[in-house]
Amino acid sequence: MSFINVTFNSHVLGMQCGANVILPQSSPDHILQKPFKTLYLLHGLSDDQNAWTRWTSIDRYANDYHIAVVMPNVHRSFYSDTKLGKYFTFVSDELISVMQEMFPLSDHREDRYAAGLSMGGYGAMKLGLACPDKFSVAASLSGALDIIGRLSLDDANHQGEFAFLFGNSYESREQIDLFQLAEKLDQSNQPKPRIYIWCGTEDFLYEDNVKFKNFLGKTGFDFTYEESPGDHSWGYWDEKIQTILKFIYNK
Repeated sequence: MSFINVTFNSHVLGMQCGANVILPQSSPDHILQKPFKTLYLLHGLSDDQNAWTRWTSIDRYANDYHIAVVMPNVHRSFYSDTKLGKYFTFVSDELISVMQEMFPLSDHREDRYAAGLSMGGYGAMKLGLACPDKFSVAASLSGALDIIGRLSLDDANHQGEFAFLFGNSYESREQIDLFQLAEKLDQSNQPKPRIYIWCGTEDFLYEDNVKFKNFLGKTGFDFTYEESPGDHSWGYWDEKIQTILKFIYNK
């Protein structure tokens, strides 16, 4: 396994950006085939590109599956195009292009996947639903899947930030609402990503996940929903990222 910390200039955001990249390595008894399948693994609201490698064994898991992992830093942007910067455009377009220029990553849809936790679960689902031509799997752990519902909550800790991000967003409501994105894709002739969702039953986002699961049940999406005892913490996400890798490889 190779771990690379990358800094590059983003023309979309107009600043230097960072990402961590994991590349599998060949062993004496196993010669890897390139280009690599790639997982774009997204962080949560209070984290950065280092969180997944700090709190989980994603590097070991990735090497076992011979998959590359790209972990960008998007700050508290909710992977959206806002006044803070066009972070969705950055992740869905520019980041993919830059990573494929730098590393031997496959450019095929069926070899590219998105996953994340909390804010990153929302971002991964958004990538899969808004860019189905680029991602064949979208996976969420404890995801903030009902953004419109979150916007309506009387939460003084987040309303100012959410209002700035989404109330003054360059994106329209149908571009940030996963329910509308899923409905639009379901009614189209575009390919649909396979979807995996997990949330702990003690998680503060549990009801959001149940609501989105119930909605998907009325569509034609191929999705797997799982829940189990758990809250919003890394012990569960370290376990479930392994489940996501198995899901990607249909194991």
